[in-house]
Amino acid sequence: MGDRVKPGICSNAASSPNAAMPRLVRSLLLFVSWMFIATAASAAPLTVFAASSLKETLDEAAALYTRTHGVPVRISYAASSALARQVRDGAPADAFVSADRDWMDVLQDQRLIDARTRRDVAGNALVLIAPAARRMPAIALRRGVDLRARLGRDGRIALALTTAVPAGRYARATLESLGEWPALRPRVVEAENVRAALQLVARGEAALGMVYATDARAEPRVRVIARVPAALHPPIVYPAARIASSRHPRAAEFVAWLGSPPAQAVFRRHGFLPPP
Repeated sequence: MGDRVKPGICSNAASSPNAAMPRLVRSLLLFVSWMFIATAASAAPLTVFAASSLKETLDEAAALYTRTHGVPVRISYAASSALARQVRDGAPADAFVSADRDWMDVLQDQRLIDARTRRDVAGNALVLIAPAARRMPAIALRRGVDLRARLGRDGRIALALTTAVPAGRYARATLESLGEWPALRPRVVEAENVRAALQLVARGEAALGMVYATDARAEPRVRVIARVPAALHPPIVYPAARIASSRHPRAAEFVAWLGSPPAQAVFRRHGFLPPP
């Protein structure tokens, strides 16, 4: 009877292969659940705030990113100033592409972007435009040019908001460099963003306008009558960064991808320049 199994020894059955199976199943289920959650998060749409001048370009780039990376991208376009204020006010977004460094600097100073992801993705140029139907002759922009005479008696010049919107600030800097701002200021009609200024000229509601070269290229109802020398205004730069509050696991990847050869090819195809 000395070989009789003691009751306490039965507890070792918990360490048998069969008893370990529930733990293995639970671990596998947890792993599968984690993978499902991670995959679902990666496939969730990326929300990008972008300057209105990027409309056609980022639409094409986002479609390419979705095809190659499997992540849908939603883009909200507006003036960089308006978008920066929305980010500051807590609007949900994963990435921001500004039309100048100043508004990105504002968000960086307030720690609202991930500065480690920040990168310049494109440059641009300014042009002076007129309605295509008016056949206004080309001019050279240099000091002494009389743009007010080109407006006629009641004509207006359309600019984006000159105190806030990057395109408007670049345009005002240009007119100040030319010595034309004091004479033209009463004739300026300011629009909420550069695309709105473009449409004022396209519809013939303004005799002249100053917009990005890429904007003029996208609108057949306007004609470029002068290219603005880069020396007349600060460098035009488009920086991009991940929004600091974003929880999307692919946000930083998307910002980095904007600097990749496939994305840069899209920018060039739409007339954007390399970052200065």
